[in-house]
Amino acid sequence: MFAIDLSEDAQLFPLEVWHAEEFLAHMDRGREFIGRFIGFPDRVTDLESARGLLRSNAEQSAADGRRLYGIRAGGTLVGGVLFANFDAAAGNCEVGCWMEPAGTGRGLVTQACRVLIDWAFDTRGMHRVEWHVAGGNEKSIAVARRLGLTREGVLRQSHLHRGVRQDIEIWSLLAHERAAARAA
Repeated sequence: MFAIDLSEDAQLFPLEVWHAEEFLAHMDRGREFIGRFIGFPDRVTDLESARGLLRSNAEQSAADGRRLYGIRAGGTLVGGVLFANFDAAAGNCEVGCWMEPAGTGRGLVTQACRVLIDWAFDTRGMHRVEWHVAGGNEKSIAVARRLGLTREGVLRQSHLHRGVRQDIEIWSLLAHERAAARAA
């Protein structure tokens, strides 16, 4: 197992099936806060469902697809980032995030997403990284801006979450744009 330091007391690490109890406890602590925009808390309600979600993600990661990473701060799982979609053949992927209240306001999501984006472009040679965010999720939109992504448009009322149709904003960063931003 590897961990990448995000700060003096925060690490990024792959979430695996054996983290199910820790993942469930995290979802329980942040259930309402995380669930405002993210579906994980509605799908992870007990230890079996936590194991199932982590197992499904492990299988997808083994097939060079979706990947899930946790963020620990002070030794406690407080959030995570993921490749919600990962299509190496097409050169496209989608990065996403979630965080419980105890982990917010420290820049951990932005740092962790930078690690994923750097890996996608530098190691895997991706052409395009996307960010999909509910129109009302201002904190996630702010992360997209900090990461240098461009807002492309809105899929109006395209996502049903907890019985409400949400607009989904699509943000992206292309490999050549990232290279130009780094050069500047």
